[in-house]
Amino acid sequence: MSQALDSCHFPLVLDVLDQGVFTVDENLSITSFNRAAEQISGYRAEEVIGRKCSELFRTALCNQVCPLRLSIQSRGAIRNRQIHIHARDGRQVPITLSTVPLLTRTGKLLGGVEVFKDISQIIDLKRRLDYRHRLIDIVGKSRVMKQIFELLPLVANSDSTVLITGASGTGKELIARTIHTLGQRRKGPFIPINCAAIPETLLEAELFGHIKGAFTDAHRDRSGRIATAEGGSLFLDEIGDLPRAVQVKVLRFLQDREFTPLGSNRSVRANVRVITATNRDLLALVREGVFREDLYFRLNVVQIDIPPLSERTEDIPLLANHYVKVFRETTAKSIEGLTEQAMALLISYPFPGNVRELENILERAFILCQSDRIGPEHLPQNVVGSSSLSGRNDMSKTSDAGLIRAALQRNGGNRTRAAAEMGIHRITLLRRMRRLGLS
Repeated sequence: MSQALDSCHFPLVLDVLDQGVFTVDENLSITSFNRAAEQISGYRAEEVIGRKCSELFRTALCNQVCPLRLSIQSRGAIRNRQIHIHARDGRQVPITLSTVPLLTRTGKLLGGVEVFKDISQIIDLKRRLDYRHRLIDIVGKSRVMKQIFELLPLVANSDSTVLITGASGTGKELIARTIHTLGQRRKGPFIPINCAAIPETLLEAELFGHIKGAFTDAHRDRSGRIATAEGGSLFLDEIGDLPRAVQVKVLRFLQDREFTPLGSNRSVRANVRVITATNRDLLALVREGVFREDLYFRLNVVQIDIPPLSERTEDIPLLANHYVKVFRETTAKSIEGLTEQAMALLISYPFPGNVRELENILERAFILCQSDRIGPEHLPQNVVGSSSLSGRNDMSKTSDAGLIRAALQRNGGNRTRAAAEMGIHRITLLRRMRRLGLS
């Protein structure tokens, strides 16, 4: 290394910093490791000098888009990437990191520098704040979602049949999986089957199984989904599309907890909880004679209705920020959230595809976004075009004041959380409130 890097003052300066700092040569072998890096990682400097940083930290970026390698190759800086490293004791430590190439005054490349900070306390605080508005993987703060959060543990502790209703994309299977996870059967399997996706001729065999010779292609015995779910939960999605001929056998199973494989004359007992879901009006189907009334009442012991996203718009910012975190971890992009105008567009969009559509919109935005915040330009045209806010560079004062009031109301008057939800800094929020005359 150069004479400047060999100076006796260099390690002393690095050890004063409260952030981890290490340098590597052109081959990504560690050449220096400061005291904060030792405290965060658990490794001593003498243990790591000369070793590849990827051998130590084993992050999700090491073998894909290593920031240090990119800095060295491009001779440019990479800022504020969030990732987990493996500490010496096996813990996964969340950090933010920045990298720059290490150059002499004459421009000769010596390697790279990485500066990183332990953000465990920040992550833990955010997790505790988010916990109030989520149950396992279900996210929401609206009144109806809070009611569902309170209901689910009670439902999970019973073994009754559950009917989950709601439009497509509202998260019915997620609710079903949560009931299974919270209940006594969580160690057993969760077996889903979509009654609308399997041809009627195959659905009976798929549910109940068959014996060898039951039909032309039955060359061996085969267990059905009910047998596979033994000791766990069977999730019958789109139960409204269950053929009437199969409804009779499902009813018998629910009554007696017994079923008969196709082609067999022997009944089999099953210890299985049944959870069902539909996006159709089962009572209307009963009146039309399409769905058996006795089966409907057998299924509808406990009903959980999930409203469409358009009826719980206060959940949209929370869900959007949740998916930003999910995609930030899976893509390793340093996207912090959405701009204020992008969030306003999402809040004003009707979401005919519900939560699933919101997830797809943000996944697309992560592909297109190359900055630290998702803007209107990264949203689909149908989202931008559906809002009265489209085509403006700034929101009108009326819309701005309304959005601020709504964000403050959703966050109990807490300006810091309201600003974070809107994708702006707290000082920016205060400045806009003063400009708009909001106390």
